[in-house]
Amino acid sequence: MVRDASKKAAADNTWHATPEAEARAKKLRIVALVLWAVSIAIEIGGIFGLLLNKNILEASTSVTDRGEVIADESFPTWAFATLIGLLVVMAILTVIGSQLWKKAQELDPPSSANGVSFFFKSQLGAIVPLIAFVPIIVLIFLNKDMSKQQKGWAGGVGIVLALVAVALGVNYDPPSVEKYTAEKMAVVQLLGEDKVYWAGGGEVYHVCGNVSDLSKSAVTSGTTAEAVADGKPRLTLKLESELNACGRAVPNNIDAIVDAIRQVQQGETTEQILPSPDWTGVEGAPSGKALDELQDVIDQVKDEEPAGSSS
Repeated sequence: MVRDASKKAAADNTWHATPEAEARAKKLRIVALVLWAVSIAIEIGGIFGLLLNKNILEASTSVTDRGEVIADESFPTWAFATLIGLLVVMAILTVIGSQLWKKAQELDPPSSANGVSFFFKSQLGAIVPLIAFVPIIVLIFLNKDMSKQQKGWAGGVGIVLALVAVALGVNYDPPSVEKYTAEKMAVVQLLGEDKVYWAGGGEVYHVCGNVSDLSKSAVTSGTTAEAVADGKPRLTLKLESELNACGRAVPNNIDAIVDAIRQVQQGETTEQILPSPDWTGVEGAPSGKALDELQDVIDQVKDEEPAGSSS
């Protein structure tokens, strides 16, 4: 019975997106997938409707150095202009889809326990542009009906747009359940509860509602999950000054805790458990039953952590 209760406590301390955030993330992902599907459909249309369609070729003649007139077929100007337009539209759709996908991942991130799955889900915004652009770019350069000038312009535009779409689609700091759990645990360890503060501007939430960063805005309080749902995906690193601002106890090893959080935020580690606060000699520090209960939860999460901490 005691073990089951401890497991439940540990599970309760794993970060979970709010139902509202999950619903919003689902809608964003659906829209992103639709935009990507349209982009790939345009790619297919461009390939079969323009690049591989012999019916659109125009009759042309050329004169050799010997004065011989040769009848041939050429890629029409209107098709070339249409191809450029399709490439631009594809880029716009893939980039918008990528931004929506990244926002959805921020609201409801995947677990990093499975490295392959996590990479695919986090970087899908960079993978899709490759699928959308590489085949059509290859076929542009292999096309025998286009002139060298047409190939150079269309292929060059396609490459530039593809690189831009991939660069904008890469998630350079992908969120994960493990990252959010580590920040939630830091809040619980320092405050004794999952309660943080945030305002309209910025992208971080705070452990104190009276700090200068929040002085000019209406302050909202709630859980770390609610802060993320409101567009604040990260815990501030100004923990010592904020704890002091609210008259809360500051553990002796606050710098080590901040460094651990920074490593998690920067993706240098996926450890969910941060250094336990050292309250030795600290006035107003948690003590007695409250400290014992908090330590029980922390210890239990440490026992469970290897199963889903890193990959």
